[in-house]
Amino acid sequence: MFTIEQLLQPSSLDEAAVMLSENPDLVVLGGCGFLKMGSRRIAKAMDLSRCGLEEIRETETQIELNAMTTLYDIETNASLRDCFDGILPRAVGHILGVQFRRCATIGASVYSKYGFSDILPALLVLDTEVELLRAGRMPLAEFLDKPVTRDLLVRVIIHKDDRRASYRDLRNASADFPIVNAAVSLYRGQWAIVGGARPGKAMLATKTGQELSNLPVEQMNATAVAQQAADELVFGSNNKASADYRRAMFAVLAKQALEEVLACK
Repeated sequence: MFTIEQLLQPSSLDEAAVMLSENPDLVVLGGCGFLKMGSRRIAKAMDLSRCGLEEIRETETQIELNAMTTLYDIETNASLRDCFDGILPRAVGHILGVQFRRCATIGASVYSKYGFSDILPALLVLDTEVELLRAGRMPLAEFLDKPVTRDLLVRVIIHKDDRRASYRDLRNASADFPIVNAAVSLYRGQWAIVGGARPGKAMLATKTGQELSNLPVEQMNATAVAQQAADELVFGSNNKASADYRRAMFAVLAKQALEEVLACK
């Protein structure tokens, strides 16, 4: 568990911005899922639960996931189940247990750029932007490439379109962190292939996606494409799996995802 000496609870984003500027050592609290797993003494923390950032908002053109939206909210949201072949609810559905998913937030999951993330690969194959309090809006891919700075993630914006998408993962147990995962999407002839839990943050196989987008679908060999993507991405080793094992398993997962997207056409 962790302890907090002083808890700040702003009632608006403007108030939160002031607190963030005035307190350089301030810890911003999300769902606190991973803080609870360790032992830490926090001098000053900020809770955003009073800033009105809990809802999922849908318009004709986009879906907004406000920062305090929980992973369980994403898992059970009817609109997200109907969009993009339900890739987002599928991606979060095996993250630890229901109790954890009811606490963990999309803001913390995206802002922290976790190397074991399930949701980041799924978001990355969609037309996704993030909105930060200071830095403003930017594509998710651009945000992931930037170094971590002191800011607040306000919301994740997903632009609605008719793309087909698929997510696959490999775990030692159903509620364990993924050993490796893969996400694929197709929109108007443009393919996106992402590898995650490499064990680094989610990464686009940009070259493979570009080459595949220039290839007629009838000429596509899913096995060869998946292997090319696996060779393009960088994999590492840790106590869960070796880099070679991850690369081999990613090729299998990517092939499955590619074939599922093709079948959905």
